[in-house]
Amino acid sequence: MTTFPDLGLSDELLKAIGDVGYTTPTPIQAQAIPYVLQMRDVLGCAQTGTGKTASFTLPMIEILSTGRARARMPRSLILEPTRELATQVAENFRIYGKYHPSLSMALLIGGENMGPQIKALERGVDVLIATPGRLIDLFERGQIMLNDIKIFVIDEADRMLDMGFIPDIEKIVGLLPSMRQTLFFSATMPPEIRKLADRFLSNPKTVTVSPPASTGVNITHSIVNLPTANDWHKREALRTLLRNHAVQNAFIFCNRKRDVAIVHKSLQKHGFNAGALHGDLDQSTRTETLDSFRSGNISLLVCSDVAARGLDIAAVSHVFNFDVPFNAEDYVHRIGRTGRAGKEGTAFTLVTPDEGKLVAAIETLIKKDIERSTLDLPPVQEGRSFGRDRKPASSRGGRGSKPASRHRAEERAPNATETINVSAVIPEPIYESPRMPPHPAPQPYGHTTASAAALAHSGGGSDHGHGFGEHMPAFLRRPRTVEKRSS
Repeated sequence: MTTFPDLGLSDELLKAIGDVGYTTPTPIQAQAIPYVLQMRDVLGCAQTGTGKTASFTLPMIEILSTGRARARMPRSLILEPTRELATQVAENFRIYGKYHPSLSMALLIGGENMGPQIKALERGVDVLIATPGRLIDLFERGQIMLNDIKIFVIDEADRMLDMGFIPDIEKIVGLLPSMRQTLFFSATMPPEIRKLADRFLSNPKTVTVSPPASTGVNITHSIVNLPTANDWHKREALRTLLRNHAVQNAFIFCNRKRDVAIVHKSLQKHGFNAGALHGDLDQSTRTETLDSFRSGNISLLVCSDVAARGLDIAAVSHVFNFDVPFNAEDYVHRIGRTGRAGKEGTAFTLVTPDEGKLVAAIETLIKKDIERSTLDLPPVQEGRSFGRDRKPASSRGGRGSKPASRHRAEERAPNATETINVSAVIPEPIYESPRMPPHPAPQPYGHTTASAAALAHSGGGSDHGHGFGEHMPAFLRRPRTVEKRSS
């Protein structure tokens, strides 16, 4: 069995690893770390939760422990798709690099003040961890130069593809020196990612620990079929699952941000200790919510797919998909938040009758059928809304319906046998000033009509001026006195 000392790491790194409590590297760490130390390009593909982050942070600390960075010229660059992942990678460097005090690091993410980030760059940075948008922003402001990058890491490449960051990555790669080491890591390997890797990597060593788009062996995942698409039924099913299983803590994933808010409030209303996380929240709120979930102050985290990739939170017992993900690969990432580091995990997905095609796409991707089950749920309560908490179409406004004010007017309309007080219904007349005659059609420059010439000759139309029509300024209408100078 391979151990960390067998990988060629320094005593300082081994001590930091021992402080965390790790004794044996994961398969991707055992295969990737030696290649990284040999300064080879690496293409790594492994299931989520298998230690991909440490497979590049540990050898990077070893390589960068010698040397010194210059101002605004970082020596290495790690790109992450989300702020949470970037913050997590920065925490890994703090943990494993604590016995390398000379190793400097900076975190460039959106939603934070640029001032401290610029100051860190000015002091010189060995390890730069960034999201693409903030990195390009600072580069265009002239605050950073990328021509001294020795190691370039693209982490969660498939997520970068899903979020539309590929044009930004291509722009960043064009700013890097051609002589560099590139490390490319992804949990799945669709054809688009393979083509991207072929462009960015030079004769890479491929490390594949598990088949692409496969689920963790420690995860028991199943589908709960619901009889209707009614959201009250879905929330009741979620609450039933939470009560019937020994849920210590759990991620609850929704496809839409508005549903995150609805499910979060519903759980709190029914006495569950829940928090919410999605991309529209400011960074301080997102960080505070994640810290509360890590510390156990929050046991249920209702979130969008912003939390589906790479977040390493220990001992998450369950994952619930309130919605089937639109992208089949997101299913692998979502349920991968549980069953990490050798622990057992359980995942449930609520499926309505109209989500069958999404389930079929997931089963095609992972090449296996997912176990089905049902729940005994009470009938939909009278007055409960259908669909996404919306009122029936007959009672709400919108396309093809009358405005609410018109409905109220019709309700108040008297019937034919009622006596109508005409004076109470017909308003007082509104007197308007007479309309001015229409403006004459514009004439070409220098051309004067006969009527206009006659009017000017007769002295009429003194209230009008050429070029002003009915809107002659008042100061031009004032009488002027011209003094005759004596010769």
